[in-house]
Amino acid sequence: MPWFTSVVRTSDVFDLLRDGRPRTRAQLAESSGLARSTIAARVDVLMKLGLVAPYGDGRSTGGRPPSLFALNPAARVVVGVDVGATHAVAAMCDLSGAVLSEHRSDLDVASGPEEVLGWVSATVGQLLAETGRPAADLAAIGIGLPGPVEHSTGRPMNPPIMPGWDRFDVPGRVQRDYPVPVLIDNDVNIMALGEQQTHFTDVDDLVLIKVATGIGAGIISGGSLQRGAQGTAGDLGHVRVLRGAGVLCRCGNEGCLEAVAAGPALAARLREQGRDVQTTQDVVDLVRAGDLAALHEIRQAGRDIGEVLATMVNLINPSVVVIGGRLANSGEHLLAGIREVVYLRSLPLATQSLRVVSSRAGAEAGVLGAASMAITHVLSPESIEAASAAVG
Repeated sequence: MPWFTSVVRTSDVFDLLRDGRPRTRAQLAESSGLARSTIAARVDVLMKLGLVAPYGDGRSTGGRPPSLFALNPAARVVVGVDVGATHAVAAMCDLSGAVLSEHRSDLDVASGPEEVLGWVSATVGQLLAETGRPAADLAAIGIGLPGPVEHSTGRPMNPPIMPGWDRFDVPGRVQRDYPVPVLIDNDVNIMALGEQQTHFTDVDDLVLIKVATGIGAGIISGGSLQRGAQGTAGDLGHVRVLRGAGVLCRCGNEGCLEAVAAGPALAARLREQGRDVQTTQDVVDLVRAGDLAALHEIRQAGRDIGEVLATMVNLINPSVVVIGGRLANSGEHLLAGIREVVYLRSLPLATQSLRVVSSRAGAEAGVLGAASMAITHVLSPESIEAASAAVG
């Protein structure tokens, strides 16, 4: 049976080469069931687009071109941007996801969209200049923001720590400077993508928990990122926990996980015990220094997170739970508390092969995920077909 059952699209042939492994026309024809003439025509279009290039030492001198072809990751570039509460990171990557250049900056998201997105545009220009790539090579920009995002429009929706950002047209603002597709998502979602795409490529069911100024989850189920109807899927920070009774949360409710287990809550309790802590990083530093009060607080925070996570494990049955965010840098103490409750409270079948691990991508998870989101769009069948139509 032929691999294709309808009109053969250029993107169908490209999908065979997307893994980067070089193949001959004959191999492509054999694996697809298509005629070599059809394969040759589609490969020619992909070569015109620059997405596929001859592979190997052979060079054409006017005769037949080299017989091996592969994805050309250098054809275009994308920029991934991870905007946090108090920082921003931007990286330029090729189509394989390899980082070509990167910039970091202390940047307060509360300063508003014009200032933050102005930094994004200026930094994209710097990255292009540093890598020697013309603006025409920029194919897309992916941006992660620290709040709920309506993914279809790229507009933040009532973000609690982002004054002035509600329903702001983020893609439109960036496209004033760079008229390319601009994709926006929640920062925890792009962190989940970053982990999955770079360190857990064989895992289709993964949850990333970010524990920092807030607490949230990025959920990949069946290989697809789950955003929910309004983009708020995975908002663990505002699930009620037993120890939070009577504790007010910035969302207006009481008893939220974030109000007792996020960085600011831990810092506040340590200050009450006479410790000089102001930030989440101060808490991490105390834990690393072996301060007993800090060790107790971080372990209990892990138990509180585990209380909510156990329910999530029962509901969606991930095979890997990744713990990231600044508090995850405190080491095994947070993970120990999480594991203690998750393995106690979740169903045995759900935890039979469950791994609860620290982030492997670390601080790079968000920016790598944002770049991956942009690459996925650029190499999607819809984008490939649109580009193919443009070159005839």
